[in-house]
Amino acid sequence: MNSGATAERVHEALKRRIMSREFRPGDRLDPAVLAAPLSSSVTPVRDALHLLTGEGLVETRTSGGFHIPALDEPALKDLYDWSAQLLALATRGWPGPDAAAIAQGSGQDDRSIAERTAAIFLSIARRSPNGEHQRAVDRLNARLHAIRTVEPQVLDQVDDELAAVASAVAAGARDTLRRISASYHRRRRRAAADIVRAVYRAG
Repeated sequence: MNSGATAERVHEALKRRIMSREFRPGDRLDPAVLAAPLSSSVTPVRDALHLLTGEGLVETRTSGGFHIPALDEPALKDLYDWSAQLLALATRGWPGPDAAAIAQGSGQDDRSIAERTAAIFLSIARRSPNGEHQRAVDRLNARLHAIRTVEPQVLDQVDDELAAVASAVAAGARDTLRRISASYHRRRRRAAADIVRAVYRAG
């Protein structure tokens, strides 16, 4: 089997498992334990964990080993602040309304809240003339995915809120989007302690 293909497959499989909350914050990730369920040897698993560490989805500790990062209220507030700042930067250089974005925002969408949020935020970044915004939002989407899966347990009207963001994106309404984005992130920042508790309960 091609070792490069194996490493890529293991990386994607582990990433999906982390984003779907298969592990709890703080859990240790032992390459030897993970290898067999992934139909892999230990080396590709270790390589994948190093890559995921660089992506912020895994951390290494001075005591040794790989772990899912612990989550607390200040850290979550920092992530929400970073999300708000990235979206503000991305919208600053937007062109006019984008027909493709309008078409994408229409119709029934059966994806989860976390998946829809990631797609909408990534579409905001893609319309920026600076490609670094897209790469940064893509990485942050992965880090926030597990958290977004529990937000509806804490916050009401999440679907309506997301629909308002999507509508502003589709219309290319920068000022409206900035206002809605500020409110979106402010709500989550205020609820950060409850969201952290929900993440640990659901883990």
